Amino acid sequence: MEPHGCRECPSREGSSLPGERASSDLGQALSQILHHLTGLDSRRGKARNAALQDLSALIEATEGDELFGGSGTSLRGMPEMLGQVAKALEKYAAPPKEQGGGSDGHSEVAEKAAAVGLLFLKLLRKVGAAENSLVCPARKACLRLLAGPIYIFAVSHSLEQAWTSPRSQDVAGQVLAVLLQVTECASVAGFLHGENEDEKGRFTLIMGLLKPDLNKETWKNNPATKHVFSWTLQQVSRPWLNQHLERILPPSLLISDDYQTENKILGVHCLHHIVLNVPAADLLQYNRAQVVYHALFNHLYTPEHHLIQAVLLCLLDLFPVLEKGLHWKGDAARPTTHCDEVLQLILTHMEPEHRLLLRRTYARNLPAFVKRLGILTVRHLKRLQRVIIGYLEVYDGPEEEARLKILETLKLLMQYTWPRVSCRLVVLLKALLKLLCDVARDPSLTPEPIKSALLEEATDCLILLDHCSQGRVKGLLAKILQSCEDSKVVTCLRKVQQASEGAPGDGT
Repeated sequence: MEPHGCRECPSREGSSLPGERASSDLGQALSQILHHLTGLDSRRGKARNAALQDLSALIEATEGDELFGGSGTSLRGMPEMLGQVAKALEKYAAPPKEQGGGSDGHSEVAEKAAAVGLLFLKLLRKVGAAENSLVCPARKACLRLLAGPIYIFAVSHSLEQAWTSPRSQDVAGQVLAVLLQVTECASVAGFLHGENEDEKGRFTLIMGLLKPDLNKETWKNNPATKHVFSWTLQQVSRPWLNQHLERILPPSLLISDDYQTENKILGVHCLHHIVLNVPAADLLQYNRAQVVYHALFNHLYTPEHHLIQAVLLCLLDLFPVLEKGLHWKGDAARPTTHCDEVLQLILTHMEPEHRLLLRRTYARNLPAFVKRLGILTVRHLKRLQRVIIGYLEVYDGPEEEARLKILETLKLLMQYTWPRVSCRLVVLLKALLKLLCDVARDPSLTPEPIKSALLEEATDCLILLDHCSQGRVKGLLAKILQSCEDSKVVTCLRKVQQASEGAPGDGT
């Protein structure tokens, strides 16, 4: 049914006397528009388009003081009515529930978003124009009710997603910019947590609006909700985030616990932001840090390298929180830590792993674990030795990321555990010399700078190995120099000899 009553509203309002009649007409018009946007008629394209046109005409034809409540008593509910209309528009432009069949409806969603965005721009400009009006006491109340739905709309459609188009992104970006201007906020972060300590931000409001769509049964009904939550969360940092911990931690764990890798990674990024921006005392309270740790640890059994990378980075920042309360007493062995547990699992997975992307991911993060454990890495020395030797033998592609990171790990390992290195001299020396020969004679397309970096790192490892073994490497290399014909290898071995001359042989 065509919303004729809505279309007649502007002209009828113009011929009315000020007071009850104009107020009644405006309220009825908004009520009918809201009905068509939220009722069954919203499924019919004709009625839907008519409702949007009616709202556009109504906003243009109505003065700001009347639209936001004026000075009369009959429009006290107008801010609430406009807030309901804004929520209905945001829901109307939201992408539909994800289906397995494809993205046929995404172009329609982008068109809806562009149309709704233009309406929001008109409405926000009316709000801005009424800023200095003394006859508009309800402006602040109206802006408070409009800000949340408009913000959610803007973030949903300004980010590049499957349901957006360049036009819808542009319009949504304008909506966000005008919203910040009208609310007198210099940034999104200021909009959310307040521009100063005395001002209350809108983060609680936004989380309250998102909450119904972020429980176990509903969070997949709108595919934009998780992205709005994640993006909004990451705009708020210390010291404002900890007061919202009860609102943000459960949705982050829920998203990270999904079966889809994309959602797991998104949830882990949310958890990582929480770990970085919430004080350790708050994370340790009620065992929250342990809950996060177990959620992350379970992801280490998946073979997705992007997920593994996100999880390991988060765990490395979580370890200081988990180990904050641990104190070593000198008369007893140091207790094993969560870092020990994770490193043990990583090394178990690294040994048989043949997929290059996973090998690179593991190798990329291994130096950070050795630095974290320091001398306690000696607990994992045997397995680390096997992993290091195995990874040095395998060509890793033109960038050689895995072998470079393994050489970095070996250098750190020898620095932290040097008293245990001399008994492994022969095994490590053979592995490093083999690597030098392989790289020097490599006929592949590996760029020369990468080859040079490999040779330099391997040479540094040989120098460290010589220091750890009280100069024994220098004596063993003397015989090799007499028979070696490869100029690159000879150059590296001479560097080892020269660096060893005059250096202390005490392993320090």
